[in-house]
Amino acid sequence: MLNAPGRWKKLGRILQADPRREWMATYTGASFALPRADGGGVDVYVTGRDSQNRSRIGIVTIDPAHPTTPAAIGETAVFDIGELGAFDENGVSYPWIVSAGDALYMYYVGWMPTVLTPFQNHVGLASRAGNGGWRRVSRAPILERTNEEYLSIGSNCVLREGDCWRMWYTCFRAWGRQPGDPKHVYVIKYAESADGVRWNRPDRVCIDRTSPIEFSIGRPSVLRHAGLYHMWFSHRGAEYRIGYAWSEDGLVWTRRDDLAGIDVSTSGWDSDAICYGHVFEWEDALYMLYCGNHYGRDGLGLAVRQA
Repeated sequence: MLNAPGRWKKLGRILQADPRREWMATYTGASFALPRADGGGVDVYVTGRDSQNRSRIGIVTIDPAHPTTPAAIGETAVFDIGELGAFDENGVSYPWIVSAGDALYMYYVGWMPTVLTPFQNHVGLASRAGNGGWRRVSRAPILERTNEEYLSIGSNCVLREGDCWRMWYTCFRAWGRQPGDPKHVYVIKYAESADGVRWNRPDRVCIDRTSPIEFSIGRPSVLRHAGLYHMWFSHRGAEYRIGYAWSEDGLVWTRRDDLAGIDVSTSGWDSDAICYGHVFEWEDALYMLYCGNHYGRDGLGLAVRQA
């Protein structure tokens, strides 16, 4: 399915902000698709933003065969902001969900405002057992600051391979200091874990900038198929686009954005930017959730891969 270049056929916008639902009143951002165990479609965990620009995570259920009319849209968020003063006091976003035995783990990004920079991001972890609600595994971030990674850490992708948990994550390198500098610079790095909670981070960069114009590289979505790892990610110069890379071991990557297979439309809600892709399998086909203009302010879309 993935051994030759392919294109993505856009199936349309599946969701847009709705002021009647406060958790997604202004944005429908980075999302994660979780096929339902009963086969009744796909639960999409959506990063919504409320009327005060704070992000929460809610659920929309879709049938990928008929995606533009959701089967259900949650009236309230399923995962809320953290306590006052916590690393996620002003928002939770970028969900990534992994099966952990009898439970599910949800990795997410917490937001807190700061003084000299606009915000800080750190990675949190929540879990859910059975039909219960999502509970924080820790009220603190699970990836602590280090000398090498002393700024923010953002969106991530986690795959479980036997006893090894593998993470590709966004790491901030710098904030712009001069008027002409990029607002911030970040890249995609790699970590491993034996339990999904405590992580070893060898300071390995997987996807780096290719030019001074490019400054934001994040939201990795990794899929392993036929002995190769495939990663779709977001990269930004003037506007966000979706890039692509492949790897034999998940560590050393060959970047080939020309094979991403998806770009902006000529007009409409995703004509200026596309970003924050999540690639997933459903009924023997490969799909991609992605955001359109303005980080999802104009909506969330779905595409299916074609040979």
